[in-house]
Amino acid sequence: MERPDSSSDDEDDRQNLIEQNERKLPSPRSATTFHIDDDDVDSNRNSNQYHRRLRRRFASLKLNDLFTKRFLIFFIFIPLFVLILFFTTDIKTLFSSNLSVPLSDSTSDKLRESELRALYLLRQQQLGLFVLWNQTHPNSTSNHSNSQTPELEDFKSAVLRQISLNKDIQQVLLSPHASGNSSESESDFRDPSLGDRCGVVDQRFSQRRTIEWKPNSDKYLLAICVSGQMSNHLICLEKHMFFAALLNRVLVIPSPKVDYQYSTVLDIEHINKCIGRKVVITFEELTEEKKNHIHIDRFICYFSKPTLCYVDDEHLKKLKALGISFTKREPAWGEDVKKPSKKTVQDVQSKFSSVNDVIAIGDVFFADLEQEWVMQPGGPLAHKCKTLIEPSRLIMVTAQRFIQTFLGKNFVALHFRRHGFLKFCNNKQPSCFYPIPQAADCITRVAERANAPVVYLSTDAAESETGLLQSLIVVNGKAVPLVKRPARSSAEKWDALLYRHGIEGDSQVEAMLDKTICAMSSVFIGASGSTFTEDILRLRKDWGSASLCDEYLCQGEEPNFIAENE
Repeated sequence: MERPDSSSDDEDDRQNLIEQNERKLPSPRSATTFHIDDDDVDSNRNSNQYHRRLRRRFASLKLNDLFTKRFLIFFIFIPLFVLILFFTTDIKTLFSSNLSVPLSDSTSDKLRESELRALYLLRQQQLGLFVLWNQTHPNSTSNHSNSQTPELEDFKSAVLRQISLNKDIQQVLLSPHASGNSSESESDFRDPSLGDRCGVVDQRFSQRRTIEWKPNSDKYLLAICVSGQMSNHLICLEKHMFFAALLNRVLVIPSPKVDYQYSTVLDIEHINKCIGRKVVITFEELTEEKKNHIHIDRFICYFSKPTLCYVDDEHLKKLKALGISFTKREPAWGEDVKKPSKKTVQDVQSKFSSVNDVIAIGDVFFADLEQEWVMQPGGPLAHKCKTLIEPSRLIMVTAQRFIQTFLGKNFVALHFRRHGFLKFCNNKQPSCFYPIPQAADCITRVAERANAPVVYLSTDAAESETGLLQSLIVVNGKAVPLVKRPARSSAEKWDALLYRHGIEGDSQVEAMLDKTICAMSSVFIGASGSTFTEDILRLRKDWGSASLCDEYLCQGEEPNFIAENE
């Protein structure tokens, strides 16, 4: 018997090591796949040891061959398959199926953004609930006995606002997971018991505190308003009406030669009809009554700083040019325009009551007189109308025609003050001037909450700003149009009344028309710190059109970027 050579044993050992360390595969029964050398078989035919080694070699050769062929197939066929798949298949479509597993970082970014937004809204809700909590507990440090829990309607309104805010938080958290029809998912989370989320505020007109205006027909108070623009003058005029009622005097509207042409924007006779007697007259009527000689018998100044009666020398010259004579101005007290103190009805009556026929008290725009009384819905005076100071009939009907033509019943109105507002707002704490993208986000949330298809835009902003704003206001994938009053066109008839009466193009008429449209909206977004906005809010409150969703632009937020001062 021949001894196998050492090289063959080494080979056997090597093959056995490989076979032991590899996962064992079933041994094939057929050997027809391989060819074995005949000489080797003949020379070792009588050796049993050789047959065993031969079978092992046969099995190992079979396994190695299979192992090598499989890897060759894998490394050659798989790349070819990937190349064919790449050029014949829409990869985007292949991976766009409705899988819950995120396929890119965009979804995680949206999740993070939504979570941060939700945290902010939760913080706002927490602050609102703290305010509500504090209102329901008497202030132990207060010396006043009228510290009571809020009225039921106030409480319900506050709670509804918090529920609405909670709804917003839900939507923010759900937004990254939204799929299919968004309107359907919206309805799934809407509680029908809440009713209209932007319902009308109950102003409780029956609970108004009022006084009767019963003037002596021969006693007059000459209104003087010099601060700011038309909105400031209207507020000044409204306060003059309260003073006149307290002093039992007829109020004289200023001459258009020293003030605005009030008759083009206000219905002055409407005030007399609402009160039920002659309480307001024009300057021309007083001139006729006094036979062209008007003398201010007492010039009692409500404000003494920075100037007496808050009237400058230029305005005094205009009064004299009208034929008005007056005595020396006298301060009622040391009141400063920059730091007005709270005054009561008794304070006014004790300082300004007089037996003289004609008196003046100067500009009272900044006067802090019975603010809660003055600011209540309908004002402090007893009357049979919704409000005393309101737009003229021509402007009211024109506004209604514009709404019927362009807006419809359900719309959001936005007063977007920009011109000269940047410096003004940045001097306040916090600032009220918001970057366009941030403002767009705030407007979008209100439009979505109000479910309004359009937004009426009252603005002095440049086209570059309003164009960017329009491009960013999108609700449920649809752009919400920003509608502005168009330039006059003979093909449109909504403004025909103004044209026929020759007051179209008047800047004050257009401003009052803007106010009226905004006051008639379903929901109003105002500019914090603007008297234009405050006059709109007054009208909405008095007309009973104020909404639970009314707010200042980005109310409760600070601008995400603020420029340095000069």
